[in-house]
Amino acid sequence: MAFRPFLPRYRVKFSASTRDFMVRLGHPFTDPSLLHDALTHSSLSTATRGDNQRLEFLGDRVLGLVIAEALIKTDMDASEGQLAPRLNALVRKETCAEVAAEIDLGAALMMGRSEMLSGGRRKMALLGDAMEAVIAAVYRDADFATAQNLILRLWGSRIATADTVAADPKSALQEWAQARGMQPPHYAEIDRSGPDHAPVFVIEARLGNGAKSRAQAPSKRAAQQAAATALLKELETQK
Repeated sequence: MAFRPFLPRYRVKFSASTRDFMVRLGHPFTDPSLLHDALTHSSLSTATRGDNQRLEFLGDRVLGLVIAEALIKTDMDASEGQLAPRLNALVRKETCAEVAAEIDLGAALMMGRSEMLSGGRRKMALLGDAMEAVIAAVYRDADFATAQNLILRLWGSRIATADTVAADPKSALQEWAQARGMQPPHYAEIDRSGPDHAPVFVIEARLGNGAKSRAQAPSKRAAQQAAATALLKELETQK
């Protein structure tokens, strides 16, 4: 397959939602076409209109480098074996989608009608991909330092608490249950609220012994993890 270069600059007329997103992002683009491409899903791309797939590819690498360097600076004594799971937790699609939800990226996403009707603005994969594409757009519009500052600002406290983030509370809760002869934990969706582009899920984690705990988050996975964490803390206090 022939290598296709990035599309050249072209005139873009931003919608109100895109302008609002640029303010939330905190980066005034010199080349607006880069942000336009970053926010365009492949379901809307044409021969003359770009999408965010190639920017996503680049943004994933920029994000990985920035986070890896930040983790090393945060914990100078950590081994590679300790750093790797922290890195994976911070750059995975779920985390990118959570960051995207926090700046309401979904409201600015452009996509085909069918994708939009299927809830594309709140899909974890689409939000995660778009977040990576936006990072690449900032990197190409400015420079690495600007993209680095953006990532460090948006990821914020997640980096400092990466060790906790890397731990998988769902696996820990399942191991706790199995060690006591119980069935694996059950996760029930109790409520879903908020607009399509910024949903809030309430999930309850339940054990066979009746113990349960609830938590909310902008994605089901994050809410499940939070509920498992809360339940593990409750079990710890009962010892």
